[in-house]
Amino acid sequence: MAVRLVEIPKVGGTRNLGIPTVADRIAQMAVVRVLEPVIDPVFHEDSYAYRPGRSAHQAVETARKRCWQFNWVLDLDVSKFFDTIDHELLMKAIKRHTSERWVLLYIERWLKVPYETKEGTCIERNQGVPQGSVIGPILANLFMHYAFDEWMRRKQGHIVFERYADDAICHCRTKAEAERLQAAIVERMAECKLALNERKTKIVYCKDDLRRGSWENVQFDFLGFTFRARRSKNRWGKHFINFSPAMSNRARKKISEEIRSWKLHLRSDKTLEDLAHMFNAKLQGYIGYFSKFYKSKMYPLFQQLNLRLAHWVERKFKRVRRHKTRAIRLLGRMCRQNPNLFAHWRFGVRPAMI
Repeated sequence: MAVRLVEIPKVGGTRNLGIPTVADRIAQMAVVRVLEPVIDPVFHEDSYAYRPGRSAHQAVETARKRCWQFNWVLDLDVSKFFDTIDHELLMKAIKRHTSERWVLLYIERWLKVPYETKEGTCIERNQGVPQGSVIGPILANLFMHYAFDEWMRRKQGHIVFERYADDAICHCRTKAEAERLQAAIVERMAECKLALNERKTKIVYCKDDLRRGSWENVQFDFLGFTFRARRSKNRWGKHFINFSPAMSNRARKKISEEIRSWKLHLRSDKTLEDLAHMFNAKLQGYIGYFSKFYKSKMYPLFQQLNLRLAHWVERKFKRVRRHKTRAIRLLGRMCRQNPNLFAHWRFGVRPAMI
């Protein structure tokens, strides 16, 4: 049956998600369970997306260590990757790992099934894998395995990289090596009917205390973290400049917008416990992901959240209305009485820090 087309906002435009029917999602999971044990062992050790036992944190951690070892990074991004995967090349890759006729039959049907918009219009498809489908991740990973990972192993075996879906970080010893690699990858992507996003693809100099000189790009984003020179402290308490990741400004802005959308100051009908119950899961998710590296980058974000909670206190209790300082003090007393109520209080950002 047709795949329901849903557009979700993203930076610089929208992303198309294809939502299959429930019956198709169940069938796709059956195919994934057949393919995954066969395909996953073949994947490159530095491929981290959509794989059991692999995570974005592992990719970021590996990239951090290698940025200390290599002076230059080629930051790659494939343009409209999920929407431009070639069906013929993808089916060729799938047939290398299975000869099950029913698996091949259904995958080919899922690739060709049209999109259906909310107005009921059908859009024919002759390329791409729907994001939002159960089987999409493993198919996309298999395509990039042959388009990029395996090619890098054969042709550029001296260069290490980390790849998460269509985002890849390649580590080079010199600027000239990074430029040669970029030119070679552009040709390789063209062979696989893909193209690099020229705006997002760039060569970066991993500048720190020991690396002198300058270059126009001295930072890059990878999986929600910005890698750049940062002030750090070693185990002896001495400060130094270190090239490392922390929550990106884009991620911080997105979380800040999400927190503003909660409109805490208008929820005076709720108790503080109600608010914690409503939003702790999201707060814990942010903390669990972004506090892994340079967690102090999150402190200003949660201090702003405490101010919003203080605004809620000011509207909730008449005795502190139009008295911001008193509202903050009252929130501080509430925090001392129940310091584990909010996830960011447990994280260590409490009203007393305002």
